[in-house]
Amino acid sequence: QSLAGEVVGLLCMVLLTLTALVANTVVMIVILKTPLLRKFIFVCHLCVVDLLSAIFLMPLGIISSSSCFNRVIYSIAECQGLIFLNICFISASILTISIISVERYYYIVHPMRYEVKMTIRLAVAGVIFIWVKSVLITVLALVGWPQGNGATSASRCTVYWSPGAHKKVFLIIFSIACFVLPTIIIFAVYCSVYRVARMASQQHAPAPAQAAAPRPRSDSVVSQVTIITTRNLPLPRLMPERFLGSNKAILTLVLIVGQFLCCWLPFFAFHLHSSVAAGTVGGGHGEMVVTWIAYSSFAINPFFYGLLNRQIREELARLRRSCLNRPLSQELCLSVSEASVQENFLQFLQRASCTLETHASCISASPRNRLDQTKMGFPIPGQVPEESS
Repeated sequence: QSLAGEVVGLLCMVLLTLTALVANTVVMIVILKTPLLRKFIFVCHLCVVDLLSAIFLMPLGIISSSSCFNRVIYSIAECQGLIFLNICFISASILTISIISVERYYYIVHPMRYEVKMTIRLAVAGVIFIWVKSVLITVLALVGWPQGNGATSASRCTVYWSPGAHKKVFLIIFSIACFVLPTIIIFAVYCSVYRVARMASQQHAPAPAQAAAPRPRSDSVVSQVTIITTRNLPLPRLMPERFLGSNKAILTLVLIVGQFLCCWLPFFAFHLHSSVAAGTVGGGHGEMVVTWIAYSSFAINPFFYGLLNRQIREELARLRRSCLNRPLSQELCLSVSEASVQENFLQFLQRASCTLETHASCISASPRNRLDQTKMGFPIPGQVPEESS
């Protein structure tokens, strides 16, 4: 049973590593090869951080976690380098996710303000802030480490090997700066986004009473034109979007926040408890399990923050079609099928929040103008506009 468990655990770790390598590479290539998608700077940066983690952290984590590599010995300098990369990449990944959530809030709730203030200079400043904060937090972890030419086994190369009381202080600061505060930001931002989207979707949809109330028919030319225009309105499409879109928004928010908590809550709770509880010693199987649950975030992030976006999926389908020499008709069918099954959550929120921004104009608009607005859609700033057929 022990050998079988060891083999299953090793296969899971290798599978997660390969998934993180392939998924992050694919999303990053799609963004970089498409000029109109290069505004997804923070998503691309998240893929870069997760890809570096898959290249350096996860293979070293396999060596430290598997009993097949018990004889691997690290020097003090090598162990310090591993701890530096571990804490630095974890901090950079979580901080990037926090900035992505704030960026989503602004270009959904305040699209005009986002267009004006979200510049390349601001994005570069955000990336620099992420790395500076990550490096500063990592330097705190290396304070008080033993000096000399000592060595330790790979399984013991964790932050708990560092002696001194500063270890508890660092783990508390690390947990607050890289988990507690980002979690509060993510919760506050997505709750605000959902509240705005729900209010806007309720105002955007037509009232059921008005739709159900019959109107007396008239033979005048104006009445006939009004009836024809009203029949052309996509009312069956608006009504399901009011309910299905709301459920989709709830499901997407629960998945995004739930994935973040499921990956990182056990990791930080374990380290925080080990640093505060008296007589608790870190390491062992418990630390290995929570560490790999956290590492699974590197393989899941490209799906939640990259492939969830419809424009990135469509560009990926085009690249796949060009590689496989598929006809254009199959590509269009694939794009329409993906859009109908899982519409981009951000486009739904932007279309809903547009009602709050232009509530007066939407109320006073004629049926013909509403029809034109429905055809045009409400593109999200920073994303590829939909192509009209």
